[in-house]
Formats: sequence, structure tokens, C-alpha cells
Amino acid sequence: EEDYTPLEARDFTLEELKYYDGTDNKPLCISVKHIVYDVTKGKNFYGPGGPYAMLAGREGSRALAKMSLAESDVRDEFDDLSDLTPSEEDTLTDWVMKFQTRYTEV
Repeated sequence: EEDYTPLEARDFTLEELKYYDGTDNKPLCISVKHIVYDVTKGKNFYGPGGPYAMLAGREGSRALAKMSLAESDVRDEFDDLSDLTPSEEDTLTDWVMKFQTRYTEV
């Protein structure tokens, strides 16, 4: 694994988050349940050409909860997630735990 210094912790607007999509060697970030994670070390998954690249620089909670790669499930605006089913909420909780153990919260 290459040396990489995660981004400093800060608050992001969804508009600011869009910058961190991994293009042009920029860092990669994803918001999950309104917490932003630096996922740069997972660039093979989240970077350009990766299977989850559509989540980079965006709020990915709904897509992760639904196990969906549909563009309509990735949000560029605030999503309160209040319409998720209990099963989808459980799936999202599992994803949050994975992100917390693998990536740095920023």
C-alpha cells in the first residue's frame, strides 16, 4: 500500500464534496450517513473506472443501503433517508461499520 496522508478533518457541503472524486489524482471521499470518509486508499474500488466510482465525491448512503449502483440512488442533495426499510437501514449500518474500520473520517 502506498504512503498516503488522509485529508484533515473538516465539514463539507455536498457541493464541496464533489471535488473529491479521484479524477486527476485528487483525493477520494464519500459521504455515508452524512459523515465523510477519505477512501483514497480504496481507489481501485472508488476511483475512476472502479466498480463504485459513481459514489466518489457524493452522498452514497441510499445506494449502499439499497445495494444499488443506480444513478437515482446516489444523491447530490441532502437525503434524510427516512424512507429506508428496516432491512435497508441494517445494510447501511453494516456499510458504516466497514467504512469506520477501513477509512479515515474527515
